[in-house]
Amino acid sequence: MLKLKRKNFFKTINFKIALVFALLLVITLEIVGAIFVRQLETKNLQQFKTQVQIPTYIDNSLAEQLSANNTTKANSQIKTILSDYNNSNIDEIRIVDSKGTIRGTNDVNDQSIVGQKTTDRNVKNAIYNNRSYTKNTYDTQNNGRYYISIVPLYSSNSTGNNSQLVGVLYVRANMKSVYNTINSIMSIFALASLVAMALGLGIAIIIARAITRPIEEMKRQTQRIARGDYAGQVRVYSDDELGQLAGAINNLSIRVEESQESTEAERRRLDSVLAHMSDGVIATDRRGNITIINETASDFVDVTAEKAIGNSILDMLKIRDDYSLRDLIENQDELTLDFSSNERDLILNAYFSLIQRESGFISGLVCVLHDVTEQQKIDNDRKQFVSNVSHELRTPLTSLRSYIEALSDGAWKDPEVAPGFLKVTQEETDRMIRMINELLSLSRMDSGTTRVDMELVNINEMFNYVLNRFDMILKKDDNPAKYYTIKREFTKRDLWVEIDTDKFTQVLDNIMNNAIKYSPDGGVVTCRLLETHNQVIISISDQGLGIPRADLTHVFDRFFRVDKARSRAQGGTGLGLAISKEVVQMLGGRIWVDSVEGKGSTFYISLPYEPYEEEDLWDDDSQA
Repeated sequence: MLKLKRKNFFKTINFKIALVFALLLVITLEIVGAIFVRQLETKNLQQFKTQVQIPTYIDNSLAEQLSANNTTKANSQIKTILSDYNNSNIDEIRIVDSKGTIRGTNDVNDQSIVGQKTTDRNVKNAIYNNRSYTKNTYDTQNNGRYYISIVPLYSSNSTGNNSQLVGVLYVRANMKSVYNTINSIMSIFALASLVAMALGLGIAIIIARAITRPIEEMKRQTQRIARGDYAGQVRVYSDDELGQLAGAINNLSIRVEESQESTEAERRRLDSVLAHMSDGVIATDRRGNITIINETASDFVDVTAEKAIGNSILDMLKIRDDYSLRDLIENQDELTLDFSSNERDLILNAYFSLIQRESGFISGLVCVLHDVTEQQKIDNDRKQFVSNVSHELRTPLTSLRSYIEALSDGAWKDPEVAPGFLKVTQEETDRMIRMINELLSLSRMDSGTTRVDMELVNINEMFNYVLNRFDMILKKDDNPAKYYTIKREFTKRDLWVEIDTDKFTQVLDNIMNNAIKYSPDGGVVTCRLLETHNQVIISISDQGLGIPRADLTHVFDRFFRVDKARSRAQGGTGLGLAISKEVVQMLGGRIWVDSVEGKGSTFYISLPYEPYEEEDLWDDDSQA
């Protein structure tokens, strides 16, 4: 962890600024030091050379001795001159004549070389070339630096001009003092440089910290903004560019927070609108992949939102075989989609619109799915209704027209034919009137204008009364078209139910007429009455042909007949059961049928029921 932090520190601007400042300081000190030391060395060397230069009068004296004829005396004088000259910087002075013979030296320990030929190549070159020679040497034996100067010596003539080379003056001076001074100064300079670098580095770190601290705070603030935290503010340390940048970031944080809140509020509002819309909404990207789908649309396509997101809208709407994405973009026509299955009927209208930027770039599609199942059903029912009414009215009208034309052609004069024709026209007219009345009743029920007169009725007595009428019809008819028997299975307890007596009697009449109509001759119609916890159940069973299973859900539809030809021949309109269903539902009950083909059918009616004791009814009457 420490290594990671250290590595990160070396990558920071704080470190880089301090490093650059330190490098600039080092480079500056190195350049200044190099120039300073070079100048110091040059100056000290010049000064040292001046100090070790042999005075002119000594040069002249030595030259005079070299010109003397008495060599022994001259060498003695040369030794005396060299011994009298004292210069602490000079280690050795040699006098060599023009023939290369050493004539004298100030080194008392090396007097044996006097009178010998010199072996120094530089001395020989100075004699042969007749010119001065200087150089700096380094002695590896004693680690010393030396300055060597070889100066020609000339004899003087009567005019005082140098005219003839008589020898050379060899001077070797130790430069230890010079370089000791230079080294001391360099040590002082190096120490001062280190102190300056340390101070400079400290100042650089302080300055870098002053620069990078606002930057770090701005970085942390931008990271908080990226995480969605807009509470913090960057501290403004000054009015310079960094201070202005910090103020701009604070303003940006406020603006982003306001924009985020506005966007979030808009998103929540949009989500709420989409969630509570009765229409399905699907949004896609420019490739047609779903990005947004509301709950209604998910229910329509029977896919969860998580599974729908990212899939193509063509696959979700099951239109890939008929349409491409380009077709939907170029032609935003309304599509009718059938999502019906065995479990449900679902017809959808799909409306498409483009998600388009101001530049014209199309970034996606929006599809609105509207459920038109009920509307389609209503339209189909309306078409079927018109077709059925037209058909039902055309048959009796055609029959009426035929008989009336026959009567007009003279059949009314025939006493045997005319009564039969008139009877048929009257029956067909009654049939049409009955159908129109039933249609008007259904229309009033649909519009909610039917008046319901509710009263508390003993359902046992009422049901038995209706059944007695059917028994009486059979007894009064000496030659009935069909014999039947009504079997009663009633509960012994009196059941009091609130119903509209006239309308409920019509319901029982319709069901009983159908039971008798479709029962075989001599058949038994079983009528039951029982109670449950909060329901009264009435059932009427026949022994007829029964109803096919595929037709059970349609027997209460208007104009529906299982056997159309037989029903129409028996005078039915196909509206009785539809009216019965509407009446039972108005009374808060339910009606349904159970049938086995070839064995008969049983119609059930359930009505809401609250148990009453007979004394409770009398108490209510007395209070009234």
